[in-house]
Amino acid sequence: MARAQKVSYFAMQVPNRVGEAGRILAGLAKAGINLLAFTGFPSGRHSQMDFIPANATSFLAVARGMKLRLRDKKTGFLIRGKDQRGAIARFMSKLAMAKINVTAVDAVCAGAGRFGAILWVKQKDVARAARVLGA
Repeated sequence: MARAQKVSYFAMQVPNRVGEAGRILAGLAKAGINLLAFTGFPSGRHSQMDFIPANATSFLAVARGMKLRLRDKKTGFLIRGKDQRGAIARFMSKLAMAKINVTAVDAVCAGAGRFGAILWVKQKDVARAARVLGA
């Protein structure tokens, strides 16, 4: 059975340069930061990186030390469970039935019969989405 968990995430814009994500991720790892999820994608002439840390307080302290220019904390959802046909479709359908629009979703097979996903809705819809998803 899959479960949704409400999580804090932090976004930032970075130059779209070779190695930028690797530099930042390596710095976070060296400082002992565990990320539950990370995504990066082009955004205009830059790239956006979204971090979902296991511990937001530690992440923020390290990010300040690295002089990362993070946007304000927002809330998203981390979904994990048994990999099966339609696993993420169930969550998407529940949100659609509640008339909650999904801003973005990334879902992947995690191996060993598991899957994971990160899902975002507009911040005004987070509380309703949490109820619908059981998070």
